[in-house]
Amino acid sequence: MTELDLMGLVDFVPAVLRVTTPILLAALGVLISDRAGVLNIGVEGMMLSGAFAGVVASAATGSATAGLLAAIVAGGLLGAVLAAAVQILKSDLILSGIALNIAAAAGTTLLLFLMTGDKGMSGSLASKVLPNVAIPWIADVPVLGTLLSGHHVLTYAAFLAVPGVGIFLTRTPLGLRLRAVGESPESAAIAGINVVRVQVMALIVSGAFAGTGGAFLSMGYVSWFSQDMSAGRGFIALAAEVMGHGGASGTMFASLLLGAAEAIAVALQGRGLPSELMQTVPYVVPVVALVVYARRRQRLLARA
Repeated sequence: MTELDLMGLVDFVPAVLRVTTPILLAALGVLISDRAGVLNIGVEGMMLSGAFAGVVASAATGSATAGLLAAIVAGGLLGAVLAAAVQILKSDLILSGIALNIAAAAGTTLLLFLMTGDKGMSGSLASKVLPNVAIPWIADVPVLGTLLSGHHVLTYAAFLAVPGVGIFLTRTPLGLRLRAVGESPESAAIAGINVVRVQVMALIVSGAFAGTGGAFLSMGYVSWFSQDMSAGRGFIALAAEVMGHGGASGTMFASLLLGAAEAIAVALQGRGLPSELMQTVPYVVPVVALVVYARRRQRLLARA
């Protein structure tokens, strides 16, 4: 047994990556919408809907890939609904996002009951799960193989998406237009950018990321859908994006921090600490981090 085994890192690191995956996917979606000036408050409901759509579609088709696509589409459609509410009906972005979260929680529970007769779980549906991926050569390396190989396919997708989103926002014409809209919609409009189109696109893509995060919950983290199974991860993703200072890499590190907090909480429950207390840790950590961030920013502004 190696020193790393003794320190528990061989078990802890994969646990952190697994817990971080849905948070990171949703946070990247929030990042895209935020940089376009339309913060996706409905990300929690989009994750939940994606989780539900993935289970139902994979059970209906017998294909995990079809389930993943359904989850992405479900999240994107809810992003389009939120965009329509804001851009066409001129409703408030924050209130519309909150309403979408409530509607998603109630709607998925209702549909689950209509399909299975059970309001709690989708155990009667023969849904599929997405696979884990073994990396050739690395998988056979002691310790390193355990740390880097054998993770869920969406875990790799989430971390590979980080540089992709970063390059998109900073190196591509569409990404630069999106950031211009977020910085100053009026100036962007004067420059000939279709502000509404960019913000609608941002919310749809943001919803697709959130739906993918939901697919991981029901087709990777576990193999079924349960009522309110997103359990606030969408709101934690919002905190991760804020803690990430508007950058893809910063959002990733913030997601890892929050994922580590949740993994530690789960581990401490196994050591006999009160589960009710430990379940608060993943939610207390982002609050504390945001308070520290806000105070630091106030000091910087005061010095300016």
